[in-house]
Amino acid sequence: MTTVNPRENTPGKTTVTTTPDPVTTGPVPTVPAGRPRRVRRRGERGPLASAALHAGLLLAAVVAVFPPFWLLVTSFKPKTDTFTTSLVKNFTLENYDHVVNDTYFLTWFGNSVVIVLVTTLLGVFISATTGYAVSRFRFPGMRPLMWTLLITQMFPMAILIVPLYNLMAQLGLLNQPVGLIITYLTIAVPFCAWMMKGFFDTIPVSIDESGRVDGLNPFGTFWRLIMPLAKPGLAVTGFYSFVTAWAEVAYASAFMTGEENLTLAGGLQTFVNQYVGDWGSMTAAAVIIAVPAAIVFGIAQRHLVAGLTSGAVKS
Repeated sequence: MTTVNPRENTPGKTTVTTTPDPVTTGPVPTVPAGRPRRVRRRGERGPLASAALHAGLLLAAVVAVFPPFWLLVTSFKPKTDTFTTSLVKNFTLENYDHVVNDTYFLTWFGNSVVIVLVTTLLGVFISATTGYAVSRFRFPGMRPLMWTLLITQMFPMAILIVPLYNLMAQLGLLNQPVGLIITYLTIAVPFCAWMMKGFFDTIPVSIDESGRVDGLNPFGTFWRLIMPLAKPGLAVTGFYSFVTAWAEVAYASAFMTGEENLTLAGGLQTFVNQYVGDWGSMTAAAVIIAVPAAIVFGIAQRHLVAGLTSGAVKS
């Protein structure tokens, strides 16, 4: 507290006396020397927890990357070094040369491309139209249709091989690309239709109403207004249909016989089976097969996350 002493005042001079304030005077807290302790925020990991997390992620990355890396390495080894644990000592391309020039690999590749393209295009179109119809319209049999699409996903693929084989045999579709395309559509369409239905539910109905005001019919509204907004969902549907037809082995091996009729997945079994074990050729063929899948994934990957999560919540 500060006071002024009037007795000691002289012209042009004022004496100021400082006395301790009994209210504010007290023990002064001491700050320990050194750096003050940092308060950890809620949810913040400590150094040990962070180190353990990064170590776990690094281990998971190594486990995930090692198989394709070793597959690539083995494809460049000569047949005498296939089972060695060392990296490539004698680099060679004879495995790739044998696969491309001495086998039906190019025929298998052409068969797979035709089946995959048709399956992907039809799968995307059927799934999108089915999902849009169920999302926007109410019609007799809608609920049984949705239950049918859902129940078909509960059966393992192995159970359906025998009945589908008998059905294709009765229709004369064995060893025919059409039979394999129909089979792959029965796998891809139910899942993709459910996913597209959830995606279309997030698109405002007012867009459909504005299209009808402008004179568009339901299909015109779907094709010109809704489809451009559904690119993420269409990308996921197309990628799922592509992977289903490109990497499927069971149906391709059961429904297609004869090396000239096989797809890539079925052709791989000719390199390693109970009679022969040409692991060098199989690894080389597997690397070539993986390249188109990686390209398709690179094209569609920016839409995959948005398409897979779009139907999780409703706006």
